[in-house]
Order: sequence, then structure tokens, then C-alpha cells
Amino acid sequence: MLREFPPPPRAAEFSERIKKKVQEVKDVGGTRETVTVDWNEQQAHVEVIDLPLAGLYLNPGTHRIRAQRSHNADSDAALEKDPWTLDSQGYLTFLLKASPTDPELRDPDFDKLKESLKQFGQNDPGLVTHQGVLVNGNTRAVALRELGVQTMRVGVLPESFTWADINAVELSLQLRMDHRRDYTYINRLLAMEEQAALGRTPEHIAKDFRIQVKTYHQERWILSTIKELIDRSKSGGGVALRLVDWEGAQERLKELHRLYVKLESVDRDQAEVLKEWRLAAILLDFSKTDVRHIDEEFLKEDYLARTLQDPLKIEMSGGQSDGDAVMVPGLGLTVPAASSAVSEARALNDQLLRAAAAVRSTGACLPDSEKAQGQAVLDDAKKAFDEAIEVAGRSARLRKRKQLAPARLAEASASIDQCVMDLVQARTSRSLDEEAFDEAVLNLRGSLRKLAQQAARGLPAPGDGVAWLLKAVSSENPQ
Repeated sequence: MLREFPPPPRAAEFSERIKKKVQEVKDVGGTRETVTVDWNEQQAHVEVIDLPLAGLYLNPGTHRIRAQRSHNADSDAALEKDPWTLDSQGYLTFLLKASPTDPELRDPDFDKLKESLKQFGQNDPGLVTHQGVLVNGNTRAVALRELGVQTMRVGVLPESFTWADINAVELSLQLRMDHRRDYTYINRLLAMEEQAALGRTPEHIAKDFRIQVKTYHQERWILSTIKELIDRSKSGGGVALRLVDWEGAQERLKELHRLYVKLESVDRDQAEVLKEWRLAAILLDFSKTDVRHIDEEFLKEDYLARTLQDPLKIEMSGGQSDGDAVMVPGLGLTVPAASSAVSEARALNDQLLRAAAAVRSTGACLPDSEKAQGQAVLDDAKKAFDEAIEVAGRSARLRKRKQLAPARLAEASASIDQCVMDLVQARTSRSLDEEAFDEAVLNLRGSLRKLAQQAARGLPAPGDGVAWLLKAVSSENPQ
């Protein structure tokens, strides 16, 4: 949701300084540097001036680190309460230098930016509000401060700009196809959600983000799922998973959505179970190829039930049984309850979500014993999923080998059908190379003989197709 931040300290004083600076640039005359700003399908050409870095504030509403703010709940809460304090601005500085997927690590891209600024200086101006809040160039400001630079070139936005205008400008700058660093995946999802909250249609949002409308709906489903998982991860210890914990899972989450949509219309319970198991595998950081093995065959063969050990196995005593119905409060309607398989899958995933939240907690509210207990749960689950996925992978490879020979023949049949059409066209135009065609037919005869020999050895009770092949080859009188 769009947040309206209060003015920073000494905002009026800074605004007067900016006005004087802008007026001084205009009074000098000659060619002045300006920068074009796009927002809400409008354009503005704003003056560029030099401002002291010490007086500029990092933007607490920037989309670039929206998800990463969840890294430390206490710091995020303090930033939300007052974004202009030294601690809050320090937390923003820390996040702008940190790796998007793991804020505990320094981002190599930040160091590359810093080195570029050191060698070549600031090529493009940033953008700043009349109150001294950076709209564009936050990361550059942090890098310039580390380099000991005293001033920064910035374009000054109109004094009438609201926070809605500021967000629109930042979004338009980010979505330009230029050299700027992309938003991380979760931050893009949050930016879309914010645009939807402003009442914009899916069609307009998809156009701005240069995606299809169906992709927009997929992204909204993924963010909704992530937020649901975060809520489910909350426990009595007051900790929960963070948005940043799902950075890096983009492709696995998209593949999950495609599988879920495909199965939901056929068997909703099957779709829900596979959704829970795939989300658990993503949480346990299995690779994309490993997660793919959690499919309909994985569920049918119940591979996971064979490898799960106590206390991860869920006993559904006292829970809803298949066929039960749930009353909708206030409506007097009943809907089918989740099946026991769905309830078991959700219960297992809830255990893992709470364990992961405890292990990844950055605060001091949880004792080490609870974190160790959570890690033990994750280790047991990782082992169980690993074994189940390994068995599923072997089974999938075996099925593929069984289907490979028929698939090759199907391809060959399609090629022969195409050859028939090509032969007719070549004869019509009298362009057929008869010698080459005859040689190719002889090669085909040799291949059919080899195929018949192997089929005769491996199939003691051949079907109609193989019987025809054996008869055709045996009736031949090779020269």
C-alpha cells in the first residue's frame, strides 16, 4: 500500500536552499542541464543542481529494497515509525549495499557501481524532492558517500509533487529499458500490488511492466501465496518468515503456478497437495529440476510417505475427514472441507514454515534451543524430501527410457508422412533425384531389418504392429 511519509527534519529550510540553488542556475544563463521526468503519462523537464550529500535523505519508500526491509523486523518497525532518524537511514544504507537474496552479504553489484563512480564519476543525475528526499539515485548516493564525495548532481522535482507522484516517477524510471539495475523479483511483485491498490486495471499495469495480462495475474497469485505462507509461519515466539526469504525462487514459483492451474480444473485436492509439497521443497531450497519431480506421479506413488519419519508424520486425529462440510459464517452455506490428504500436506508444510521462521530469525527473541530444534526439523525434512525426489527421479528416467523407442518411431512415421508429400511435389515438378531416393529407401530397409531383429528378441508375444514388421522383413528375399 502507498505510504505517505512525514516531511524530514528541517524540510522547509532545505526547500529554501534548493529554491535559491535553482534560481542561481537560472540567473547564470547559458546552457543549463535538465533531466526529463515521466510520470502518469506526462513529462516534466527539471533543473539539475549540485547538493551536499550530507543533507540528502534516502527514500524510505523506494521499491528497490521494499522486500529486503523485512530482513530485520525491529529495524523495519523503527524505520516505519520514523524514517528520518540516523538508525533508520543507516538501515536503508545497509540494505542498499546488501545482496538482495541474502542481506547478510554485501552485493558485488554495489561494489561494481562504486568502482565505476570512482573511475568515471557521476554520469547521470539523480532526482530529489524539494524536501531533500532522493527519488532516484539512492544507491549511487550511498556509494558516493563511501567514496568521500561531498556533493551529488540531482534534478529537482516540482514542489507540488505528492508521494503518489514520487512513486510514479520512480516506477517509470525503473521500467525504462536502460542500464539501471532491475528491481528484484519480490520488489516487482510489490510494485504491481501497489499499483493495483491505486485502482489501476490489470491491463494498464501489465502494459507499464511490459508483461502480458496473464503474467500479471500469475504474479499476483504468487505474491498472495507468499504472504499466506508468511502468515502461516507465525508462531508463539513472535517470529515469521520474511518477504526476502522468497527472493531467488522466481522460476520455481512460476512453474508451480502453471502446474497448479493445469491440475486445479481436474482435481483441486491433487493441485492443493502438490502445491504444498512443492512450496515445502522450495522452502528447503531444492533446485528447479528437483522440484519438477514433485508431480502427479510423485503424488500417485506417495513417495514422500515412504521417507518421512516421526515427528514429521502428521496424524489427522480429530481433523476433518473426506466428505465433511464446513459452514460459512454469516451465510448459512456449507462448502466441502479439505480432504485429509490436503490437511496433512498443509500441516506438514506449517511445521516447516514455523521451523524456517525460527532458524532465519535475526532478532534475539528466540533462544538458541528453539532455533536448534527448528533446524533439526528442517534437516529431517530435507533428508526425507531428498530421498523421495531421488526415487521419483529414477522412476521418471526409467519411464522415459520405456517411452523413448515408441517416441522415436512416432518421429520416424511423421518424417515418412512428410516424405510422401515431398515425393509427390518432386514428381509433379520433375525434380526428384531418383538415385538418391533409391539409396535412401535401401538405408530404410536396413534400418527396418535391425529393428525387426531387436523386436523379435525382446518381445515373446508381439502385438499386431511388431508381428507385421517381422512378417514384412522375413518375406523379403534380399539379393
